[in-house]
Amino acid sequence: MVNLIDMSYKKMSASSVFPILFAPDFGEAFRRERKAQGRTQQWVADKAGVARFTITQLESGQNVGLHHVLAALTALGKGLSIVSVRPDYDQIKEIFRDDE
Repeated sequence: MVNLIDMSYKKMSASSVFPILFAPDFGEAFRRERKAQGRTQQWVADKAGVARFTITQLESGQNVGLHHVLAALTALGKGLSIVSVRPDYDQIKEIFRDDE
């Protein structure tokens, strides 16, 4: 599951996270968070002041204006962080760990 306290991270396992780099991954993370909160696309659209179609575009990874993305995140009580795309030592260790 994606931890959207920081929407910029894509959870890869119980102990490591990696930044979301692609719009479809962001859309998937957004959809999971919306559903986890029990919200409909229409509810988010109404709170964000956008059309429901905009939320469907966002969730499918299509090009949506940044102001719409931020409004939709705010509707869910979430936000973005800017983070390095370079993995740190613990993330590299997690990538190469042996699953036992």
